[in-house]
Amino acid sequence: MSSSTSASPPSLSGRLEGKVALITGGASGIGESIARLFIKEGSKICIIDTEDSSIGKTLCADLGGDAHAQYIHGDVTIERDVQQAVDLTVAKFGGLDVMVNNAGISGPNITDIREYNMTDFNKVFDVNVNGVFLGIKHAARIMIPRRKGSIISIASVASKVGGLGSHGYAGSKHAVVGLTKNVAAEMGQHGVRVNCVSPYAIPTKLLFDYRPDLLNSSTEVLEDYKTALIKFTETCANLKGVSLSSKDVAQAVLFLACDESKYVSGLNLTVDGGFTSVNHTLQHFIPSHN
Repeated sequence: MSSSTSASPPSLSGRLEGKVALITGGASGIGESIARLFIKEGSKICIIDTEDSSIGKTLCADLGGDAHAQYIHGDVTIERDVQQAVDLTVAKFGGLDVMVNNAGISGPNITDIREYNMTDFNKVFDVNVNGVFLGIKHAARIMIPRRKGSIISIASVASKVGGLGSHGYAGSKHAVVGLTKNVAAEMGQHGVRVNCVSPYAIPTKLLFDYRPDLLNSSTEVLEDYKTALIKFTETCANLKGVSLSSKDVAQAVLFLACDESKYVSGLNLTVDGGFTSVNHTLQHFIPSHN
């Protein structure tokens, strides 16, 4: 299917019918799942990502082509790129109703702060926090005059408790939650809602970035690692019998994007099966094996 195809993609319940969304980091992982779900729910979307242009363009073609989805190659840490992405979205589809700040990186898997390079620390904050700030700032340019809109940022369970990630990653996700609440206080005066979503661990590229050596290994080793990672996250999870996927996170983002959540703002919506609500050390409710 070419990028110029205008056939309408199959729709679900039309919860985003008539809305326009911009998704950062939308070419893969959680962002891709959000993009696919938004399209099915009737939204027009633009995606900004640093991924190879062919990846983003192929995804947009699969989502219905230029009439429904547009790919923009850009970096969320560069204000000009974010500003242009917002302006192109408005020019292409006539407005901006939903801004999803999804782009993020994990940084190096370093557990000794004495070995944590300041350059690496700053890079994580640049993408995870400054990128979110720029997304909010330029979405506000469009939403405040119109006195409506929904801004959603992706945080993490690492924003709720310590010990779940590197210092850079955990610190940046805590900052996303703080920024969300503060901006919600301002934007509420203009009728704009600002929320974030904090998912539990999902086997995506973000987690694999913690072990970049495995990405250069054989396919068999990588597949074994993916399987082990899935089993690990399920073992550590509190809610048994179900597993979390990027599609589940997309559903949470959809709720905050659509009118069903019209009075929800300043929320950190945790999608973790109760993981951050439980004391995993005491394990009081674990069945006895005696």
